[in-house]
Amino acid sequence: MTITPELLATHKLNAAEYEKIVSLLGREPSITELGIFSVMWSEHCSYKSSRVHLKKLPTKSKYVLLGPGENAGIIDIGGGYGVAFKIESHNHPSFIEPFQGAATGVGGILRDIFTMGARPIAVMDAIRFGPLDDPDYGKRNQRILEGVVSGIAHYGNCFGVPTVGGECTFHPSYNGNPLVNVFALGVIKADEVFLGRAEGVGNPVIYVGAKTGKDGIHGATMASDEFTEESKQHRPNVQMGDPFMEKLLLEACLEAMKTGAIEGIQDMGAAGLTCSTCEMGSRAGTGMEVDLMHVPQRETGMSAYEIMLSESQERMLLVARKGREQEVFDVFKKWGLDAAIIGTVTADGILRVRHHGVLVAEIPNRALADEAPIYTRSFTKPARNVPMEGPEFKSLDLGADLKALLGSADLCSKHWIWEQYDFMVRTNTIAGPGYDAAIVRVKETGSSVAVSLDGNGRYCYLSPREGAKLMVAEACRNVSTVGALPLAATNNLNFGNPEKPEIMAQLVEAIEGMSEACVFFETPITGGNVSLYNETLGEGILPTPVIGIVGLMKTEAPVKNVFPKAGLDVLLIGSMGDCDLTHFGGTQYANTILKTLWGMPPKLDMAEEKKVQAAIRKLVGDGLVESSHDVGEGGLAVALAECSFGGVGCQVALQSKLRPEFTLFHEGPSRILVSTSQVEKVVALGKELNVEVVRLGSTIVDRFVVDGLLDLPLGELRSTWETALETKLHA
Repeated sequence: MTITPELLATHKLNAAEYEKIVSLLGREPSITELGIFSVMWSEHCSYKSSRVHLKKLPTKSKYVLLGPGENAGIIDIGGGYGVAFKIESHNHPSFIEPFQGAATGVGGILRDIFTMGARPIAVMDAIRFGPLDDPDYGKRNQRILEGVVSGIAHYGNCFGVPTVGGECTFHPSYNGNPLVNVFALGVIKADEVFLGRAEGVGNPVIYVGAKTGKDGIHGATMASDEFTEESKQHRPNVQMGDPFMEKLLLEACLEAMKTGAIEGIQDMGAAGLTCSTCEMGSRAGTGMEVDLMHVPQRETGMSAYEIMLSESQERMLLVARKGREQEVFDVFKKWGLDAAIIGTVTADGILRVRHHGVLVAEIPNRALADEAPIYTRSFTKPARNVPMEGPEFKSLDLGADLKALLGSADLCSKHWIWEQYDFMVRTNTIAGPGYDAAIVRVKETGSSVAVSLDGNGRYCYLSPREGAKLMVAEACRNVSTVGALPLAATNNLNFGNPEKPEIMAQLVEAIEGMSEACVFFETPITGGNVSLYNETLGEGILPTPVIGIVGLMKTEAPVKNVFPKAGLDVLLIGSMGDCDLTHFGGTQYANTILKTLWGMPPKLDMAEEKKVQAAIRKLVGDGLVESSHDVGEGGLAVALAECSFGGVGCQVALQSKLRPEFTLFHEGPSRILVSTSQVEKVVALGKELNVEVVRLGSTIVDRFVVDGLLDLPLGELRSTWETALETKLHA
């Protein structure tokens, strides 16, 4: 077949990249080879626009057992055990086919975990959509939200892993490009980690799991492109998932690993068989020769091109120790799964692909995995089209403002979402959806892990650097608020088109801000995902880095996140905070009440933040507080209301020099609300740790009172908060 400019365009390869392919091969590629290069050199697989900047992120600490480069990162949690975790995006597929796009996003991240030898024990998701009441796209946004949530619930519930938390927000920039970021975590013995390496020349290469079909072909390439009017035609590029098959695959893989017959293992995710064959060889410095006639197929007449590029789900590639193949076959037969030898490991570093004996591709593994173009793209100032100074305003009714915030799509209860998830399956969930951080017990060690996912596109639009730092601080604070010590992080970098200098600048500054904060809070990045080209018809999303922080704590009953009873003292750990008009422009008040955006995100003092986090961990660990909840979006008034939604309200007096709107609704960080019956001990600990403790008031029955500013019936506030999402969804 002649390679034409049109054919290259279909494969998302430019002329310079094609010339490099010809140079690496020393000849023109075959059509199968062109397809292989196109997926491996796609943005989704190669990180060609971000790799030079990702090196700025910290990746090491005394807790990190395995950092970036494998299917998931692993940290040490003591007792001979570790946890493997990672976050991945399935943004583009979830727009085209919301249910399957989200479902297979869950399936893919679960395979990343158990291919390491870990048993998944928790899933979380960070999802973003266009407004449900958008005059033009509201109905579509409702359909996408319902499909995504159903897909996540279906796969996680059927597989048998709890979905223990996450976040869901809305903004017009996600109208044509929803974000679906899925996190998974599993438990692993620290000395039984499996890597995706094709070790041992002459060892058999074994395909296991579901049969290969035509779904998902060029899925990785599609995920590396902008959306256009023709994007709906990409439905065949969306994979189809089977969670019951994946459950069988999990059990079979973990059992086969115990036999000692497996040398290396890699899941077939993005780019399918292409990615697993070349990456396993490249990591080990070996080659691989396979014949596609041996690949189990569910459709007749599939070409070599289709088999290599298919992204059919629930499949793995194993390298077994020669002579022990039967042990692997026996395990997979027991679980009713296909297992077939499709090739062998070779010494020359070449990926050779045959189809019925005919050579269809012969490519050096390094050319695919390590020689992909790396772009140092130009960048200017981050894209920003809002003023620095905000409008003059005065609230007409602070009570009405609070109700509007509690009823807003971003801040309202998400119980309609998480009630569809089985968050208690496997009986390890100690704190699930609704808490500042999820807590999952690790039975093997007597300890628990706490996890929080956080992102804020508005903050990062105003300042990618400061916004990213705030996200790391927020996630660490959430984990600390439940009593856990933050240990490590995973990140999902969701941005627009990196070929635009102003968008590339957003990415660069966000990475640098994230790096600075992760170094300061001692939470190295163990792995993650970059999702670029999140644009529709030339309009990009808000820059949306999402950070996942994993912390460690002893297993015990969780501190409550709501006021448990009347008669307790309400305290603020950290100061009342400071704010001016410029730093108020990224708040939910500006977004919901004033319907505008300006200025800069809240100021962050990382040293103060670290002290506050240390204080709350000590307070929770010593049992000195009866509830703990961080002050985040919506500010102090919203946080106080959320603490009251367990049925016990509060009466507080806020001593502040700020104007009432700022006092109630500014979003300055480093603040945590607690209730306690041991107020003097809390104050004494604050003095010992040099952290301000502000006495606000006490918990009361039935009402929500801020002296001189608000006096509202608690039931009315709670009803607004609880019913808002369903009301918007079914409007």
